[in-house]
Amino acid sequence: MITRSSKLPRTLLPSLQLPRQGTRALHSSLPFPPIPQPTPFVPDPTTFLTLIGRQLSKHAPKITTWNSLFSLTSTQLRELGVEPARSRRYLLWWRDQFRRGIYGIGGDMQNVVDGVAEMRVKEVPVGETVKKVVVNTLPGVKEVAQGKVVQGFRVRGAGTIVGSYAELVKESGGSVARLKVQEGMWEVRRGHKVHGGERRRKYVLSQIAKKARGTLK
Repeated sequence: MITRSSKLPRTLLPSLQLPRQGTRALHSSLPFPPIPQPTPFVPDPTTFLTLIGRQLSKHAPKITTWNSLFSLTSTQLRELGVEPARSRRYLLWWRDQFRRGIYGIGGDMQNVVDGVAEMRVKEVPVGETVKKVVVNTLPGVKEVAQGKVVQGFRVRGAGTIVGSYAELVKESGGSVARLKVQEGMWEVRRGHKVHGGERRRKYVLSQIAKKARGTLK
């Protein structure tokens, strides 16, 4: 019987350790995540790279198919010239978000024609009152009988659609708006380094202090 204070024989210890080579082989044998289907608002790699921003759209000629966009590894992206490393990490992060069904503004719209999604105000009964919401409809549809409520937009005042990148249609009184794909619509902005960031903050602050004392050479 083995108790807590008992020790295993030295001859058994090597057999309990997993070889590093075996660990790599196990990692490489894991199934690759499934490739999601394109959406009406994001139908191709160029649109995807344009939406997520950070100038990744300049790499669109190198990533020409939807399958390659969602299957290229970080190493392969580096070989294609996607630099620096933070750009690759950012692309892989957005790729994983999209795979999980997490989109930026407009990503949930289903009625899209030639890259343009149209929105209209719709009145929805809520109990004894009426609530105005923004729905995605086909272009030119005046009677809003159907339409999915879209995220990121709301109705202000009597019936004006408001939201990022919404372009109001003239002579509609603000009740009709269009959304077009633009560079960086989904971009997650990078933070600004303060005093050189964490790695250089101590050094930079000391230099600032020396300069204030007039001892900086």
